[in-house]
Amino acid sequence: MTHINVLDPGASPLDYYGFELRRHRESAGLTQKQLGDIINYTGSLVGQIETARKLPTQEFSERVDAALGTGGLLSRLVTLVMRSQLPAWFQQVAELETRAREICTFQMNAIHGLLQTEGYARAVLGVMDGTDLDDRTAVRLARQRIFEKQEPPILWMVLSEAALHQEIGGAATMQGQLAHLLSFERTPRINIQVLPFSAGEHAGLQGSFTLFRFTGDPTIVYTEGYGVGHPSANQDIVEDCSLRYDHLQAAALSLGDSAELIRRVMEERYGDGRDVDGDPVA
Repeated sequence: MTHINVLDPGASPLDYYGFELRRHRESAGLTQKQLGDIINYTGSLVGQIETARKLPTQEFSERVDAALGTGGLLSRLVTLVMRSQLPAWFQQVAELETRAREICTFQMNAIHGLLQTEGYARAVLGVMDGTDLDDRTAVRLARQRIFEKQEPPILWMVLSEAALHQEIGGAATMQGQLAHLLSFERTPRINIQVLPFSAGEHAGLQGSFTLFRFTGDPTIVYTEGYGVGHPSANQDIVEDCSLRYDHLQAAALSLGDSAELIRRVMEERYGDGRDVDGDPVA
């Protein structure tokens, strides 16, 4: 007789998801293989997700919802599942991202996670740790679903020019990442300004930071170290970082000029037939 793992639906969002998936599948009178055939996944994968051994994806959830008539239950649950898989120290920040009315971030060396492509995110997350890379990449990208909400947050990112030149994941990955940034050029709720090298010394030399602004709640500033995050509502810190952000925006290029610089770096440094220094390959 096949052993069936019995999940405690209260143990975690992932366990709850697996419990609900199995409950609805069995109510429909389907085996794991039969459901897999319907949604074009293997029965083995269905079983792994039911027993909380594999993370579900958004696409998987949508297909199961359609096949079992669950009214979008699993598609809603998958967001909570993904957030629960973030490092414990970062889960509070992910919650801030979902509640914020406006997110203002300054990034010195890398693209913010909310605007990363899959290839770029995978390269960043894979440094020093290649374990469960597919799942960890999917979890990071799931945070970007906040922009699909009926009232998504407004995002302002001031990005050091250094981040455009720091080759992460190879030239093709960087080309795709910079093209992704340019795709928001006419999206009023996602705004990208580049702080050029010519700005010299600037108000963000102490490091990257993010401001979360809410309707009716105090602003929170977030900074990050190795394996630890520091959210703070301390008024003095918030006021200092808000002032620094204003100065960074003033020193940064306009939205249009920023897009032109991103486009130029993408074409000259990462275009086809270029080496890592941006010179033509003989």
